[in-house]
Order: sequence, then C-alpha cells, then structure tokens
Amino acid sequence: MLIWLLDLFSEDTAGALSKITLRAALAAVISFTLAVLFGSRWIAWLKSRYCEPIVSDSPTVERLHRHKSRTPTMGGLFIIAGILTAIAVLGRLDNALLQMGILVAVGLAMLGAVDDLTKLRGGRNGMSARKKILGQTTIATVIALLAWRLHSDVPGGLDLAIPLTDLRLSLGLWYVPLAVLVIVGSSNAVNLTDGLDGLAGGCLIFTTCAMGVLVYACGHAELAYYLNLPHIPECGELTVLAGAMIGGLLGFLWFNCHPAQVFMGDTGSLPLGGLLGLLAVASRQEFALVLVAGVFVAEAGSVILQVGFYKWKKRRIFRCAPLHHHFQFLGWPENKIVVRFWIASALLAVLGVASVKLTLRDDRAESDSKLRAGVHTELDR
Repeated sequence: MLIWLLDLFSEDTAGALSKITLRAALAAVISFTLAVLFGSRWIAWLKSRYCEPIVSDSPTVERLHRHKSRTPTMGGLFIIAGILTAIAVLGRLDNALLQMGILVAVGLAMLGAVDDLTKLRGGRNGMSARKKILGQTTIATVIALLAWRLHSDVPGGLDLAIPLTDLRLSLGLWYVPLAVLVIVGSSNAVNLTDGLDGLAGGCLIFTTCAMGVLVYACGHAELAYYLNLPHIPECGELTVLAGAMIGGLLGFLWFNCHPAQVFMGDTGSLPLGGLLGLLAVASRQEFALVLVAGVFVAEAGSVILQVGFYKWKKRRIFRCAPLHHHFQFLGWPENKIVVRFWIASALLAVLGVASVKLTLRDDRAESDSKLRAGVHTELDR
C-alpha cells in the first residue's frame, strides 16, 4: 500500500522502497516494534480472559507445567496482527503469492483461535483432530489450487527437483496434494513443537530466515540460476512476508522467553507453520524445508513413531512425545532443552541453504556468456 502511495507522489522514494531487501528489513522492524510496544497491553487483556489450562494425557507433564496454569494464551494474535500490518504497509498487495500468504495467516489463525477457545471453555483437548485437520486441509487446498494455477504459467514451475541429482519430476496436478501436505504438515509440526517457553518461536526464527533467503533467491533470475533454483518471478515478494514473520517472532519471544508471560497457542502456531509451508511451496523448495525445519520434522516424527509403535507393539519408543517432553523426562532443565533445540535449528537452517547448490543441473556445461545472453538479470528489485 505504501509503495502505491509513494508512486503517486515521489518517484525517488518509491524507487528506494521498491527494493525487496529494504522492505523486508523494514517489515521486520515494524512487526517487532508493534509486538514490543503493544505486547504488554495485549498480554494484560489476554490474562483477564484467556489463561492456558495445563492439560495433558501424561500426569508427569501436568506436574512439570503446573506452575504455568495462569499464563495467558492466544499470544499468536499479536504476532499475526503485526505481520499483517507490516505486509499492508510495505508489501505489494497485487502480488498473488503475498495474497495467498494473507489468506493462510488469517484462515489458520481463525481456526487456531476456535481451537484455543474450545480448550478454554472446557474442551480438554480443543477441537477434535478430525475437525482441525479438515479445516487445515480446506484452507491448504484453496491455496494449493491458486499456487498451481500461478506456477502452471512459469516454465518448470510444476517440476519437483530431486536433491543431489539432475532429475526433475513434472508433477502436473500432483502438485496440489503435495502442496496441501506441505502446508498442513508444517502447520501441525510447529503446533506440536510449541510446548516449552520460547521453543517454537526461537526455532521458527532460524527456519524462516533460511526460507526467506530461498524465496528471495527464487525471485531473482541470476541468483536462481547460480543456485540451481527454479526462477519464480512472483516469489521474491514473499521475502517481505518472511521479514515480517521474523520481526513478529522476535517481538513475541521478548515476552515468551522463560518464564513465559504469554503462550502462542494454536492461534499462532497453526498460521505460522502454514506460512512456513507456503514459503516452501511458493519457491518449490519442499525438500529443502524438510532439512531447514528439521527440528519441527523431528518433533512431529516423534509423535507419529510413538503412536504407531505403541499401536503395533504396545510399547513406547520415547518416554514421552513430542520429543522435547522426552528430554524433560530425562531430567533436562527446560532452558537447556530450548537453547539446544535453537542451536540445532540454526545449524539445520545453514545446512539447508548451503545444500541447494548441491542439486545438479543437466545444462551445467553452458558457458557464463550464454547465461548472460539468454537470462534476464533482475538486480535487487
């Protein structure tokens, strides 16, 4: 919106703010500032209405977290509010992928709010798993169909690159179920990780930084070619979304670090995970997300393994799932678990970005002169 207004009055200022990297940085500043300035008021309002009930199928988990019973939840409201404000001010709202990001944020935040309110009003575990998955799948399917239509017009936009090879699978309509799986899976993985003070928020910051680099590179023709990434012209604008997410998460972590003054709740974890999945789908970096978001994958995987193995053998692999509870049961202090998971997330983010160059290209013998002659260079737009 701001870009459109500046275009009307000042070409020089609008030209400076047309730079994606600058707008992404400013979006981070805006969402962080809003979270820090208004966070205390939000928390006071939430505390008078929405305090987290400490409910678990494990008596040990309930005992370990009993002291958090008066901590307000639904803190995701002010994260999403900050993100949407930053996007409204600095994003190009005519960008199709950015519009999809707004739909994901609003749709999954509303679903998460219903789930949180259900818990607060006496529903022990919130919405039923079936209803929650149905809601997530419906939203993800709408986004996947819109993304499929957009990527169908991009050369190679529906191809899935196999890591460490020069193979590319043309997905066609199979693109849609893959996109749904990534968005829903990412949303649930972040939701499962949100169990300790600062855990999900800190890991999301590192993961979003890595995905922000990848969406920027995919939107930049020369960088995309150099890194063997698909060039998706619309994709670069999602860097502004990634910047807003990082700023909002930093602002939230200001209050969510141990001992937490507020919890994210499903209101925050579902949309933030969904946005992470959208960044991967939009940039066609679904495989990279598995590595970059390795902590979230491990958390979700631990639950799947625990449930599946128990149904099969009537025995448990972990002392408790998700994985962070397993380490709590081993006697690790909460702060130690959180910081070590942050370290793992940071390392995986670096490895994930570095690994994209390892994907081979079948035309890698082409000369640089031919590249410059045939590929339109998009400097920092």
